[in-house]
Amino acid sequence: QVQLVESGGGLVQPGGSLRLSCAVSGVILDYYAIGWFRQAPGKEREGVSCISAIDGSTYYADSVKGQFTISRDSAKNTVYLQMNSLKPEDTGVYYCALKMYGSSLKYYEYDYWGQGTQVTVSS
Repeated sequence: QVQLVESGGGLVQPGGSLRLSCAVSGVILDYYAIGWFRQAPGKEREGVSCISAIDGSTYYADSVKGQFTISRDSAKNTVYLQMNSLKPEDTGVYYCALKMYGSSLKYYEYDYWGQGTQVTVSS
């Protein structure tokens, strides 16, 4: 059974940093793409970043390039999202998701989802 569990969210001041974790169980992480998505109240779910299977290529939405970094620890079967220089517009529920084939920033292409972790950027 595939399970994804996010952690690391919280309240942070503008300019601060957070590192989100996505612990994956039930599959060997390296064989699947993992994406990070966020959803603000009243807005559509947005693809933030993804890391592809096998070669670990990384992709970012234009809105977070140079600000967020996605990485993978195969030994821990965990994917991380390092978020720096956070802004109020980064506020939302952050989800990680697993994709069986290929890699994408489109949420509707993902097969399994975690429960989400809240990130709030506010002074």
